[in-house]
Amino acid sequence: MMSAGEAAATGDPPPPPPLPPAAAAIASGYAFTGQALDLGALLWDGRCRPDAPIRIPLPVLNRHGLVAGATGTGKTKTLQLIAEQLSAQGVPVFLADVKGDLSGIARPGQRDERVLGRAGEAGQEWAATGFPAEFLALGGLGHGIPVRATITSFGPVLLSKVLQLNRTQEQSLGLIFHYADAKGLELVDLKDLRAVVAFLTSDEGRAELKNIGGLSTATAGVILRSLTAFEAQGMADFFGEPEFDTADLLRTAPDGRGVVSVLELPAVQDKPLLFSTFLMWLLADLFHDLPEIGDADKPKLVFFFDEAHLLFNDASKAFLDSITQTVRLIRSKGVGVFFVTQTPKDVPSDVLAQLGNRVQHALRAFTPEDQKALRATVQTFPKSSYDLEELLTGLGTGEAVVTVLSERGAPTPVAATRLRAPESLMGPVDAAELDEAVRASALHGRYAQAVDRESAYEKLQRAPAAEPKAATRPEKPSSKEEPSLVEQVVSSGMFRSLARSVGTQLGREITRSLFGTARRRR
Repeated sequence: MMSAGEAAATGDPPPPPPLPPAAAAIASGYAFTGQALDLGALLWDGRCRPDAPIRIPLPVLNRHGLVAGATGTGKTKTLQLIAEQLSAQGVPVFLADVKGDLSGIARPGQRDERVLGRAGEAGQEWAATGFPAEFLALGGLGHGIPVRATITSFGPVLLSKVLQLNRTQEQSLGLIFHYADAKGLELVDLKDLRAVVAFLTSDEGRAELKNIGGLSTATAGVILRSLTAFEAQGMADFFGEPEFDTADLLRTAPDGRGVVSVLELPAVQDKPLLFSTFLMWLLADLFHDLPEIGDADKPKLVFFFDEAHLLFNDASKAFLDSITQTVRLIRSKGVGVFFVTQTPKDVPSDVLAQLGNRVQHALRAFTPEDQKALRATVQTFPKSSYDLEELLTGLGTGEAVVTVLSERGAPTPVAATRLRAPESLMGPVDAAELDEAVRASALHGRYAQAVDRESAYEKLQRAPAAEPKAATRPEKPSSKEEPSLVEQVVSSGMFRSLARSVGTQLGREITRSLFGTARRRR
């Protein structure tokens, strides 16, 4: 190593002093041999040590993670930093852009003293770089390719969460979906679901569900009122066709970099329950369609779930169990999920236990409740030589406490870290430029124009009143084995009519997932 005198003679900055043994032990925990993302450099005794890089192995990013911290501590920039490096390694990324300032990832960053100073402290060779990006918007509200889901694929469990139904009402909604599936009545948009509910409470349709529990008029009324209020708030645009294919989140650019899909959410910030549940639908849809791959050299997709506490607020036990199981199992399909929120206590303990990669920004302790949250956060970290309560309240913007999984799956030592600076634009892209990028997208032609084809509403409007009843009329006893439900459905006139109208969906499976979402064939 060059001495201080030799460095002065050459004009180079003097080398840092050797790391103290405790700091060296931390640094050795991040000395990975394989591909890794560079998060920043170790902070020790108030100094940034660029000779002690803090990294995360690329293969463990499907083991899920948490980015947490108080407002204004740099969580969004941490997402941007990680997303950039994943893209550079050929990994597609999904970002939920709640505040509307992540679109800048598509444009090179602006060189200034603050950025260069931060990069220099962390030992980063900073270069302004833009990354391949696709811009999405829920229902087309905002600047982006419209992301829609059909009511059928969204399923009764997630829809109950959005409509804020209780457990009994959720079960009744599941019964309605079951009936629609069995009769080949595809639920594409809200008017389809409303039409089926109205039919099942009419004189003609009331007997349809009698043998499997029935649907009370009171419960149907609650569901119909919730749907009407939901639609009155402008929610109808989110459900319909063409439905977004989550396989489009897995693309790479011609140069091999992963495409960063940025879902713009500012236009629906006042509808937090809707966007958090839609994010869960995207994740559930990926879970069903992706094959098992086990451990791989790198993830197939890393999914950042911002404002994660909104997903868990007032959630039923069944809903939380479904989230927990989805997060647990989707790892084997090569998808990593990072929850982004203010404190770890926003995430249920069963989910938190699966988040092995942690970037914890500063926490504030101004109130007794804040103090309680701080102590709870400290208890979620491995034991370390730091006084974490003091450290977490003293971190500056762009600094965090980090622990990740090593290449062999063991937690790394807790490390106070000065994070690197993102190389893309730290701020939003101009709206006109964003709209131009959306129109130029290869996805624009597939999703931009909404389609309203014949579905449950139209079929029930034109069908004779007796036709739905005839499909379930009991037949005379026979010695032959009774046909299965699938055989009954496929042989029904309504199913054949539906098959003719949808063409390519003739062989669609009527199966449902942990969330009741319908499985699509790719």
